[in-house]
Amino acid sequence: MKNNHEFQNILSFKTLITILVSLLILTLLSVGVSTIDLGKWNVWVALTIAAIKSSLVILYFMHMKFESMAIKVSFVSTIGFVAILIGFIFWDISYR
Repeated sequence: MKNNHEFQNILSFKTLITILVSLLILTLLSVGVSTIDLGKWNVWVALTIAAIKSSLVILYFMHMKFESMAIKVSFVSTIGFVAILIGFIFWDISYR
């Protein structure tokens, strides 16, 4: 029987600082983009930046990067389903 301590995934300090700096840069980017009028692209740019930031948090701080394939597939399929629902909402709103 293996010890539970062997399964811990400890991230290095350098990795954590890199993720922190990336999140701060993406936050500044989202604030900067919010001041620019991009027309119908405002929502898509904001959602793209938010998706990148949430991906970093999920992969590194929630340790999804180290999970089994079954958990990764279930998570990605759930996100895909939510994306389809959001797409239907945008599609519905655009034809009103």
